[in-house]
Amino acid sequence: MSLRVTDELPAIEALREENIHVLPSTFAKNQDIRPMKLAILNLMPNKVETEIQLLRLLANTPLQIDADLVRIEHHASKHTSENYLTTFYKTFAEVKQTNYDGLIITGAPLGKLDYEEVTYWSTLTEIFDWAKERVTSTLFLCWAAHAALYYYYGLQRDIRDQKACGVYRHRNLLPKKPLLRGFDDEFWAPHSRYAYVPEHLIREQPELEVLASSEIVGPYLIKDQQGSQIYVTGHPEYDAQTLHQELIRDIDAGLSPVLPENYYPGDDMTQTPSKRWQSHAFLLFSNWLNYYVYQATPYDLNEISQHVRTDNYVD
Repeated sequence: MSLRVTDELPAIEALREENIHVLPSTFAKNQDIRPMKLAILNLMPNKVETEIQLLRLLANTPLQIDADLVRIEHHASKHTSENYLTTFYKTFAEVKQTNYDGLIITGAPLGKLDYEEVTYWSTLTEIFDWAKERVTSTLFLCWAAHAALYYYYGLQRDIRDQKACGVYRHRNLLPKKPLLRGFDDEFWAPHSRYAYVPEHLIREQPELEVLASSEIVGPYLIKDQQGSQIYVTGHPEYDAQTLHQELIRDIDAGLSPVLPENYYPGDDMTQTPSKRWQSHAFLLFSNWLNYYVYQATPYDLNEISQHVRTDNYVD
């Protein structure tokens, strides 16, 4: 594939070591095709780790992708320097007049906080409104998925007494949907969250479809009728070690975290966990980019706000 990012972004070298092809922007300018223009609103504390995880998945497609990393202005990051953010990220204010083929909004460690108490909630809701006008399809991950379901549809989440943490089996409910093409009847995906939206509330919304669900952690893949909003309540982008790192972080913080389920061999945290969700993650992102972004977006990005999606593509 051809994933085009800033030449100096540190994630490039990490991805190249995994034999993932990343196209420097200076070289990509010589290719006579229009790349898909994608924005990634990164709300995670460890921005570099999340960049690598997402860019890895976006790289598994023949499409050329022009990716902009975006942050919320005036929101300080605890784990990423301001110099790094200034160098590699654009603020929402800098991109709000831009149209994008696709947008990814990551999760955030805000599972128990009321949405209106989030310091950047007003800006985030502005981004939600902006995405409906200027983005062909938006992919919401984990906390962002619940926040968007609340903002767009008024769906209230419930909070678990015990965190849903681990790798869970999911059922493919609508295998003929393009987003699930190539998926097995059952597949695994990681979760790390307290919140959940009851499935019956989602199904009561005529504009929403539940594509995949778990008996233990609930609905996992949800989309609107047009495919302009894709909700993923878990973390398919996670590395094999991410849940382990979160566990160690919580232990070091003096908490009493639960051991991630279906993760460590023999439930022994000294053993190396295996990554059994990677093929599903690659396929999920590839299907989203192909069927809900590339085949649905107008060639002229200026036409996105006037674009009638169902004229070009029917799910």
